Amino acid sequence: MSEEENMLVDREQYLANGVHIGTKAQHTSMDKYIFHVKKNQLAVLNLDKTDEKIREVAKVLADYDPEEILVVGRTEQARTPIKAFSNAIGSQLIDGRFMPGTLTNPQSENFVEPEIVVVSNPEEDAQAIQEAHDTNIPVIAIADSENEIEEIDHVIPANNKAENALGLVYFLLAREMAERNGEDFNYEVTDFGAEIKEVEEQETEEVEEETDEEDEE
Repeated sequence: MSEEENMLVDREQYLANGVHIGTKAQHTSMDKYIFHVKKNQLAVLNLDKTDEKIREVAKVLADYDPEEILVVGRTEQARTPIKAFSNAIGSQLIDGRFMPGTLTNPQSENFVEPEIVVVSNPEEDAQAIQEAHDTNIPVIAIADSENEIEEIDHVIPANNKAENALGLVYFLLAREMAERNGEDFNYEVTDFGAEIKEVEEQETEEVEEETDEEDEE
């Protein structure tokens, strides 16, 4: 894994926070982001692509004024990460239920007009995606192996079921945006719900074995 030094964070931290963990369901639109499927049918997401996509999305978002960005997350696991992300970059935020008409009905008290939308889970945040699609607003999504992504403009492949996994992705995204904009970034990864911890030796060896198997194929 000689490319590790070029990643936004040590690969072990991606592993320790479970960013690579997919589900037993895999949607065909996510095939290019799935590194391996274990014998128990659990998908392993490609961390090189995750890292690459975080960089790409940060570059995209850095071109917008913060108030033009809307960050959405319906699940409890997304709450801390998206609040920290929104606070760090100064974006709009919808934490919890996305009310119908938020992007499409100017008469709604919840109506907002962002230039781009970031969602934490394509399945849970489907209403936001549909309304963004209807109003030609580009969508960025953190997508797991089971998610359909045909209407997503930019995908970050990652575990979107766990707070620490989402937290690490949002932390890196915010940090990369700040760096691109030449801004100070005074946040810790723990502020986003992620953890700094030692990855279990067994898990490291397991992923390394999968990498070797993939290289041999």
